[in-house]
Amino acid sequence: MTTNTRAVFSTCDFCDAHKSDSSGQFRVLAPLFKDYGGHLAFHGQVLTVKCYEDNSHVKLAVESAGHGRVLVVDGAGSLQRALLGGNLAAAAARNGWAGVVVYGCVRDLGEISVLPIGIRALALNPMPTLRSDQGLTGVPALIQSTPVHTGDWLYADADGMVVSSEALHFS
Repeated sequence: MTTNTRAVFSTCDFCDAHKSDSSGQFRVLAPLFKDYGGHLAFHGQVLTVKCYEDNSHVKLAVESAGHGRVLVVDGAGSLQRALLGGNLAAAAARNGWAGVVVYGCVRDLGEISVLPIGIRALALNPMPTLRSDQGLTGVPALIQSTPVHTGDWLYADADGMVVSSEALHFS
């Protein structure tokens, strides 16, 4: 069950402050993602993984120390296989990741929905991936037409997700 605790930041406030920004430093992710994790609001510096129906690099990432970061997985929007399930989501929560955003599918809703981590994805699909060590870590991701880079900052709350090249200030 998603925890609906009030975030200490607001993506709407960020958008109000950056609505005239044409530099490309502030971006809004398309409103395609559904919330599946135990935390509705989360934020942190980004690590990207780019993969297609193979979560080998996702596994490597979530099994490493998260340090409050957000893993952004560019799964090319595939709806055929889940790139994150209960075991990997539990590893991410245990290893200090603030959240995981999957441009693709996740699975094991009963397990991931109670974990103390933010998880967003396009949909659920019970089919697991095959691991053949395909994918790249730390390369630019493209979520719809929005670029996301390792080192960016991602903020997610009930209204959506925003990405910034620099940390955003909030009270």
